[in-house]
This record gives sequence, structure tokens and C-alpha cells, in this order.
Amino acid sequence: MFDGLPFLPSVGYVNADGQVWTGQRVWQAVVEQPARLIPIPRRPADGDLVVEGTEVEAVELAAAPLRRVVAEAELLAGGPVADVRLVVPAGWGPRRRTWIRQVAHRAGLVRPRLVEAPVAVAQLLLATGVQLPVGSFAVVCDIGAGAELTVLRRGTTGFEVLATLADSGAGGSAVDESLRAALTNGQEVQASGADRWALAESVRVAKEALVSHPAVAVPIAGQAPVIANRAMLEEAVTPVVRRVADLVQQTVAAAELTGGDLVGIYCVGGSAHLPHLGVAIAERTGITPTVVVDPQLAAARGAAEVGAVVPGPPQVEVTVPPVRRAVAIAVPGFASLCLFWQCIVTAEKNNALSVYYWVDFNWGGLTLAAVSALLACLAAGTVLGSLIAARSPAPDLRTEGGRVSVGILAALCLGTAIAGLYAVVAAQYFGLPVGGGFLRWALWPIVPVAVIAVVMAVVAARQWRTPHGGWSALLAVPTGSVVAATLGMGLIQYSLTADRWPRLVLWIDLAGRVGGLLLGVAVVMALVRPLMFRLIVSAPVAVIGAAIVNRQATGILAVGYALAVAVWWAARVWMRVIRSTAPAPRAFVGAPGGGG
Repeated sequence: MFDGLPFLPSVGYVNADGQVWTGQRVWQAVVEQPARLIPIPRRPADGDLVVEGTEVEAVELAAAPLRRVVAEAELLAGGPVADVRLVVPAGWGPRRRTWIRQVAHRAGLVRPRLVEAPVAVAQLLLATGVQLPVGSFAVVCDIGAGAELTVLRRGTTGFEVLATLADSGAGGSAVDESLRAALTNGQEVQASGADRWALAESVRVAKEALVSHPAVAVPIAGQAPVIANRAMLEEAVTPVVRRVADLVQQTVAAAELTGGDLVGIYCVGGSAHLPHLGVAIAERTGITPTVVVDPQLAAARGAAEVGAVVPGPPQVEVTVPPVRRAVAIAVPGFASLCLFWQCIVTAEKNNALSVYYWVDFNWGGLTLAAVSALLACLAAGTVLGSLIAARSPAPDLRTEGGRVSVGILAALCLGTAIAGLYAVVAAQYFGLPVGGGFLRWALWPIVPVAVIAVVMAVVAARQWRTPHGGWSALLAVPTGSVVAATLGMGLIQYSLTADRWPRLVLWIDLAGRVGGLLLGVAVVMALVRPLMFRLIVSAPVAVIGAAIVNRQATGILAVGYALAVAVWWAARVWMRVIRSTAPAPRAFVGAPGGGG
């Protein structure tokens, strides 16, 4: 309890000596000097603050309420608290986590353990008997001042965050602002900082009261009290709950799941009881969400359960990728095998009994088979990482970044090995030196893609940033482009090696031109995303591809496609990872779901 209340408001007061006060002292001091009130919580991005000529560090502003919490906890426990857990949003990256550790250290806490809010909630659900089997998926909706929606998967060692979206405008603060505008007819209230904060608190209390009462009176400084009714609340709530429902749907889609894959949707936070929230989410997902008991404290209580042993027999996790992801792995893998098989069976031997023995071999087909093999392996990178982590005692592989990094490197090694194996098998089959073009055409064209894969592995290992939609979405290959390129190369090889009967010459040549056209379209599909631009750019590129079809040009066409895939992947890494912007909703970058 803090001054008789079960919570400590984030509001603070900076006195003349630069000390930050919290709790009841704030309201007693702000009467005389309202300009020293700090009504909103400080965030990691904020710098130092100057209040009435007194400079205060941002870290100290955030540490003041935490220091008060530490004092009350030690008083209740009868001594220092040895094990401290701080709940943080799942979207917080290394910079914000480092900042909150600095805040905790300033408040007197030594080496606190950071627990992601949705993981803490899931641990509380387990502790209270909710069935979340190993391998199952669940959504946690943390709705406080803003909203943070997270998809979790339960593994053998804990919960893994698959996707999370945050929006500061989809929570209680947005409802408060809409309700305040309705009470004041959209007019700005002329009041001091303390009066504005008092009005905001009155609106917040009225919002909570209207959940169970038809109407309440809201005091406004300098005016007569205004009556707020249930209709005003519902009007303010409607756009917010719709936005939350949209975020739930988007988060599930970002995790490459559907509503049928989930075992449940669980709502926590101070705004979890907003009217019509459950109906809006059910309309979007087909699942009626469950509001966790005492939702404001669910994450804090769940953090205490993190690391606890859950009774029951040991369970073995079986990783099964979703259908779309399995298709993204299978299509390039099957295309690679088909292309290599065609290269082998359609190659023409010349002067087989002479010392001048040579083979007409489709180098472009070999290159495209190698590229497709590497793409298939990289698409399975996260699956390989999970399999390696499940069988490795190394603690670094228990983190998402460690698993993804090792999975990408393993996929890169496997894909390169398959490409090299293609070269060796082809050379041995025809009795030619391996270095006589086979290794060159199988390995060199995949170098740009391999370099980008190494960059992704480093980013994942360092945990600098998680891409929007998760690593599985980033590693997925453009299957339409792969199919078009495979069909195109197959038709070109057919036109170059088929028996040219007089009646079929025209059709054979036409097949080759269509193959070049498809390869040009495949290049455009890899480089250009908007459909209209694809249609515009495809025409000239496809014509060029069809025009240059001949035996010597197959290698050029295949290398061009390999470079297009490398550019496509480099652009995805740049936009989704390295230079990731934060539009609403922001993926893995967001304000906490709970209030101050």
C-alpha cells in the first residue's frame, strides 16, 4: 500500500533541491508550486528535464517511484529483497532494457531480472491451472494506457515471443482523451498543471466507474460538475476496441498463424474490462477472449512464477511449421531437384571416345538449382535452429536470437554443401574435372545471398532488432518468383536439347522464348513488389529475356536471377531490420501496455 492506495501513481514533483517526490507528498506540495509537477511518466527516449531552473536526470525521474516501491517492499519483507523481477514490454530492445537496468540500479536494486510482460502473464496462467500444452500458441492482450499484443508459443523450456505489435493510441489513454473531449465539448480547459492532472484523474475514475454505473458526475476546475453517462463511454471506447481487435488479427497473421491455431486469447492491464472489447476481438478472430483475474496485477504476479517448476510429466516439443511456411521450404527445394535432374539427363556428350571429349551442359540450370537449394535451406533456418537448440546444452541457444543465428548459419552451410554436391555429382557423372566450370557455376552465383545470410545471422545473434513478422517471415522466399524461374529455365533447356523435327521447330523455338520471358518475369517478381509496377516493368525485362535465349545465355540469365534474389533479400534486411521504421502499429517497438 502507498499512502493508503494499492498503487503508486507515476506523477512526480521536483523540489527546489532537485529531489523527486512521489505519492501523497506530491499533492501537498503542488498546491503552492504547480509548475514543479511532472504529470506523465518519463520514457527512455526523454532527456534530462529542467523544472523551474532545477535540472533533473531522466534516470532519476524514473527511479523515484521505483525507489519508493523498494522501500515499501523491504518494510513488508522485513529486510532487503534478494530476488527482484521487473516487468517490461516484449517489444523493448537492448537499448530500453539497458536503460531500465540503469533506473533499477539508481533505485537501489542490484541485478534485477527483466521479465517480458506477456511471458509473465503466461506463467501466471500456468500457475493458476490454465492448460497451455507444449507447442501450443496463445495471445496476450496487454491493454493499459496503450496496447501491446503478443503471440506466444510454449516450448519445453518456457515461452517464446513469436510476434508482438504495440500502439500507444489503442488503450485507456485514448479513451480518456475522447471522454474528456466529450465532457468539455471539445474545448481546451484553461487550468494549471495540477488542475489538468486532476481533470485527467477525474476522467479516468469516471471511465472506470461507468463500466458498472449508468452515470457519474465529473468535477472540472472552475466549472460546474458535468454528468458522464454510459453512452458517452461507449462512443469513446468503440474506435479503441476496434483498433485492439485489428491489432490482434495483425499480430496473429505476423506469427503466420490463424485463429484456429490458438488455444486462447487472454486480456490483462488496467483497460482489459473496456466495454465490447471481447465482442470486437471475437468478431475478428472467432475466439472469445478471457479477462484474467485481477488483470492490473497479472503481469507482476506472473513474474514471480517465472522459473518455477511446473508439475507434470516431461513433454517433448515437436516443431511443425505452418502450411504456408512448409510450402515456402518445399517449393524451392523441389525446384532445385527438378532443375538438377534436367541438367543431367539432357546434357549432350560429344566425342565420347575421343581425347577431345566434351559435354554441352546447361550452366544456367546448375546455377538456378544451386540458388533454389540455398533458398530452401534458408527458409528452414528457424526450424533448423530450434532442432539444434533442443539437442544442445549451450545456454546461448535458449534465446530466440541464438536459435535464429545458429539456424541461419546451419542453413547457409547446408545450402552451400548441396550446391557443391551438385557440382561434384555432375562432374563425376560425366567424367570431367570438378573445377572445369561445375564448382564455378554452382558456388560463385550464390555468394551475394550467402553474404546477406551472414549479416542476418549476426543481427540475430546480437539481438539488435527483431524484424516485423518475426524471423520466419523474413527468411521466407518468394515462391511465385521461384516457380516462374524454374519453369522458364526448364523450357529454355527443352528448346535447346529437344529433337528439332520440321513440324515442331516453331513450337520448340516458341517454348524457348516463353522460357526467357518467364525468367524475366521472375526477376521482376523478386525485385518489384507493387502489382502495377510489376506489370509495367515486366514487359521490357521479359522481352529482353526472350530475345537473348540461346545456349550461351542460360548462364547469364541464371546469374541475373541470382543477383535479383540477392537484391530482394538485401532490401528486406535493410527495410525490416537495419532501417526499421515504427509506423502504427509498431512491430517490436512500443510503449508499455500497462499504465503508469
